[in-house]
Amino acid sequence: MSESKQTSSLPIAVLGAGNLGSAIARGIVRSGYRRAEDVHLTHLQPDELAGLAASGHPTGSDNVVAVARARLVILSVQPQDVEALLNEISSALDPSRHVLVSTATGVTLDTLRASAGPDLAVVRVMPNLGIQTLNSMTCLASEPDSAHALGEVEELFGVLGETIRIKEENMDAATALCASGIAFFLRAIRAAAQGGIEIGFHADEAIRMAAQTAKGAAELLLVNRTHPEVEIDQVTTPNGCTIAGLNEMENRGFTSALVRGIVVSARRARALAPTKS
Repeated sequence: MSESKQTSSLPIAVLGAGNLGSAIARGIVRSGYRRAEDVHLTHLQPDELAGLAASGHPTGSDNVVAVARARLVILSVQPQDVEALLNEISSALDPSRHVLVSTATGVTLDTLRASAGPDLAVVRVMPNLGIQTLNSMTCLASEPDSAHALGEVEELFGVLGETIRIKEENMDAATALCASGIAFFLRAIRAAAQGGIEIGFHADEAIRMAAQTAKGAAELLLVNRTHPEVEIDQVTTPNGCTIAGLNEMENRGFTSALVRGIVVSARRARALAPTKS
């Protein structure tokens, strides 16, 4: 068996399995990429992982134990907690075996290596909560000397949705568009559902109808590889109800509000980078 196959079959450690880390774990198992028993989860309060433990995941609060078993070590903690976590596990990290994967907003590759060691393969990723249904949009960035690890990490996240390699300087923008973007699109669906209620549907009907319609719109772009306006033109007719609705939304600032929300979110992501003590 080749070394790559041996290491790629080793367990995965998700350190700091909050909302995103837990979603990653669920997606990994749902995809069939690993069994639950091969995805070790840690949390400061292990009782928070009771549901995942019941599903077969090894859980606990000992990060060093989790790292000792793993090949991929996924850091899924808040930016301000990264340095302390890396100091805790640095002695257990083996450059010949481990790949460090970080989801922490604003924490650069240089910062990660300063604590984890210069020889360790490090990859930054920015997935979103769609990962638990295998529909994430995950952005990845690494340095050239971690190219071999980037391919392995891309393979993992590729079974959990779509992936794209980007420059590290664009990771904060990816946080706003893709990670926070889930919330923005959910808010748009909620707004559409509220409109549906006002015109006569029950709440559960309106949410289901709005969500499926949003899913269909996204699939048109992903499958046809077209610009949104091309598909919009397919459903707008002269003096019709669609163009009337679109014009009213624009008059109310729909597009500008969404653009500004993404820009402000990206600025906040940059500001979250931990400062040197």
